[in-house]
Amino acid sequence: MTSKNKKSYWLFVIGCWLLFSCTGNSTGSESTSAANSTKFKQYYIQGEQLYLTHCSNCHQENGKGLGRLFPPLDKSDFADANFEKVICIMKHGISGELVVNGKSFNKEMKGIPSLSDLEVAEIATYIYNSWERKHGIVEVQTVSAILQKCDSVKIQ
Repeated sequence: MTSKNKKSYWLFVIGCWLLFSCTGNSTGSESTSAANSTKFKQYYIQGEQLYLTHCSNCHQENGKGLGRLFPPLDKSDFADANFEKVICIMKHGISGELVVNGKSFNKEMKGIPSLSDLEVAEIATYIYNSWERKHGIVEVQTVSAILQKCDSVKIQ
């Protein structure tokens, strides 16, 4: 094999390796990533619909809240710092003062006990991946574990 042929051969081998390593023809984590991506999209889309049905009347479609009555979810220091509490609040509600972004809110938020753990996970996936957040999927198993211990989580 001449020097020119060796060079062409190795360029061909490297090109094939790059092509097949990037096409997703392998199994394992790449397949899992694709499944998670589809699952994430399903959670996000369903979560958006549930948010619009159950949450947007007070927190607004854009997540900005409603004046001094209902706190924002968009750019909310409370939501960012209290993931587990937010999960509990969705299902069980909250009363008393809540400080969000330095502003006091003191209007009771009724929980929605009829929401399934999956629905809470979907809403949380939507909230925590909207308004510049990139949390990723909120798994139903995570939500179930949090909801089991809501009594021990202090809301205030």
